[in-house]
Amino acid sequence: MARLIIFGAGDIAQLAHDYFTEDSPHEVAAFTVDRAYLPGATFEGKPVVPFETVEKHYPPDRYRMFVALSYRDMNRLRERKCREAKEKGYSLVSYVSSRCSYLSAYPPGENCFILEDCTVQPFARIGRNVMLWSGGFIAHHAEVKDHTFIGAHAVVSGHCVVEPYAFIGAGAVLAHWVKIAEGTLVGAGAVVTRDTEPWRVIVPPRAAALEGKRSTDFEL
Repeated sequence: MARLIIFGAGDIAQLAHDYFTEDSPHEVAAFTVDRAYLPGATFEGKPVVPFETVEKHYPPDRYRMFVALSYRDMNRLRERKCREAKEKGYSLVSYVSSRCSYLSAYPPGENCFILEDCTVQPFARIGRNVMLWSGGFIAHHAEVKDHTFIGAHAVVSGHCVVEPYAFIGAGAVLAHWVKIAEGTLVGAGAVVTRDTEPWRVIVPPRAAALEGKRSTDFEL
């Protein structure tokens, strides 16, 4: 068990507070954000202190930290705050839901957030600072590297490699042996069957309304 400081005061931080409180041995003691973004004195009933001076209030030899930020700037903001927290001396914790089927012998790296109904099969590897949203599937021998985000119900098939800073949208499917290059953005619902190039955007065709049709025209 560790007493925990959460970096953030938005939706991800609120979710992290709930998950850590209800489904982990850790106790959330406080929140921290950059001084310019302080939401007030408290958040979720816990103190909020400026990140610039957090170590004076909650010293790193007594507290650990979780950086609860989204995929903004292709996960690079979250990476930067993880680095700054470690420079202050904090160890970073990870959360793995008790309702995740984590079957790999390789534990995830630091500052990971792996939610309910995910499956991580044997021989898969999860790097540092990875967010794996609800229902995600990481198949055998796949590797998800540092500073990535895998959306809800996305499928990373066997032997895939997801390089750092990638974003995989909800419901996307990566075929076997595919390599997702650094910084690739894969849109929701895309099916990727070949290697990508760094910092490219891969999106599926958009859904379109049927002209002249109403939902009541169909017998369901």
